[in-house]
Amino acid sequence: MKKVFILFGLFVYAAGISQEKEALDFKKNEIKLNVAFLVAGAFEGTYERILNEESAFGIALFVPIIDDIEPNFQLTPYYRYYFGKKPAAGFFAEGFGMLNAYDSYIYSNSSSNFNYVMENRTDFALGFGLGSKWITKKGFVFEINAGVGRNLFNSNDTDYEIVGRGAISFGYRF
Repeated sequence: MKKVFILFGLFVYAAGISQEKEALDFKKNEIKLNVAFLVAGAFEGTYERILNEESAFGIALFVPIIDDIEPNFQLTPYYRYYFGKKPAAGFFAEGFGMLNAYDSYIYSNSSSNFNYVMENRTDFALGFGLGSKWITKKGFVFEINAGVGRNLFNSNDTDYEIVGRGAISFGYRF
């Protein structure tokens, strides 16, 4: 009986070890450039840190190159959850925050003169987005995403109450 108990214990131990998931070793940093904005006259660069096979966080910086482009500045941290078979690739959903600066025309009524004054405003938005990412064996990345959010503090500026987020990006995972 003692031998049967020892064999049963070894069997359970071996079965438990065989159920452990192998830790996949993959590159966990990405840099990307939004080529759609670059063609339109703005720069948006992104850094993404992969936490595990299914999630990552990152930050994107948007700065216009041409003066006519609004907003004047965006800094967007985000968290993504991936549903693909490859590590941090495939279809994803994201939640983001966006610090943004823009010019707004403010109605001014001073000494019976009705005029509009342009004022620089800063706001913070929360939103969500969807997208997809493809990665090659050599680490090159192609990504398409879109999202929408809402500014939280200057809601009386109806032109900038809703913010958008979108990209067609190329990058590299290292």
